[in-house]
Amino acid sequence: MNHGKSIAAQTTVRCARAALTRLMEPADLPGLALIRALGPERALDFIAGKDASHAAVEQQVTAILNEAGTERWTGLAEALGRWRPRLADLAPERDLGTVKRLGGRLLVPEDADWPRGFDGLELQAPIALWCRGSKQSIPAQGKCIAVVGSRDSTSYGANVTAEIAGSLVQRGFTVVSGGAYGIDAQAHRGALGVAMAVPNELPTLAVMAGGVDRFYPSGNEELLRTIAEQALLVAEVPPGTNPTRYRFLQRNRLIAALCSVTVVVEARWRSGALNTAHHCEGLSRVVAAVPGSVYSANSAGCHRLLKEGSAVCVTDAADIAELAGAMGEHLAVEPQVQAALYDGLGTADLLLMDALPLRTATSVEKLCVVAGLSAATVLSGLGRLEALGLAERRGGGWLRRSQGLEGQASMTTPW
Repeated sequence: MNHGKSIAAQTTVRCARAALTRLMEPADLPGLALIRALGPERALDFIAGKDASHAAVEQQVTAILNEAGTERWTGLAEALGRWRPRLADLAPERDLGTVKRLGGRLLVPEDADWPRGFDGLELQAPIALWCRGSKQSIPAQGKCIAVVGSRDSTSYGANVTAEIAGSLVQRGFTVVSGGAYGIDAQAHRGALGVAMAVPNELPTLAVMAGGVDRFYPSGNEELLRTIAEQALLVAEVPPGTNPTRYRFLQRNRLIAALCSVTVVVEARWRSGALNTAHHCEGLSRVVAAVPGSVYSANSAGCHRLLKEGSAVCVTDAADIAELAGAMGEHLAVEPQVQAALYDGLGTADLLLMDALPLRTATSVEKLCVVAGLSAATVLSGLGRLEALGLAERRGGGWLRRSQGLEGQASMTTPW
């Protein structure tokens, strides 16, 4: 095998995919079907050609779209009409040079380290991924956890997010989010805050809706610059591309696909974070939600996911790590609690315990009346309680042992 030719062919494919990311919007199904039918190089040549349509190509694209569940589409001529006006601005070598100067690269499906999590997107998988950062390798899906939520987060949401993100990084996970205000920003900050403790790992990954050369939103410029210096920014659109509402929504499918678990910390009833959660459902990925106050509108979306059974309730990083691992892996340690004095008592013994006075001894007959039990049951119960150190005989009668029981009684008595 000629290794030089292999590298040259791969470079050509990379250049073609770079060009196609500028011609097509994210998740442009007819375009992605055309690439699957012809390959990236031939697809680019076809778009750059003069044919208004092509029966054989249209037939192939239609078959691929039908297989993907797209029943109707407007045809190849209409799609070419959308792509061809952008040919004048096509300069893939320039875009590749730009990302290289920024210390990044273009990751393509032909690369060995292409994220396998994108396989779940099938036809909607990105054409390529523009990367910028000090760490260029994206961890496996099982090591990536998305933390998303409302842009107008509360102090509760911000604190919970930072704590969860930091703890996840310390456990060896990469925190994935969208670089936006609110929960996204807190997730990135929480991950970066403990990055020095795990210097060989990718602490966080920001999936951008615009080009990796544009730090958007501008209020997060310093944070996004830090991510580029210490972690990784990725986007499916080329450098210089502005973010749009459509690109934000499509960006969410990449976040869902890259991660084994998506955690929604705070979300309003109609939040973009819920869009990410819905993408996860379509990919059969785990969705988790952090509960909040029932009075907080910022948690209404989380409560909606929990109510509908779409999400698992989580409260800390241990819960999330358990969801991300294989069965039996990352199991959360149950907290150790001191056993209550009444633990393990049967119903009759509990009734008898409540009937026993604290200060003045009483007779078996009186206990039968107060507890509503037979004499035989009371006598056998008193023997068990005495053996457990919960009752004592005094002056021919019985009473509850007083050592430490007053406080315990107030804790355990239901009324």
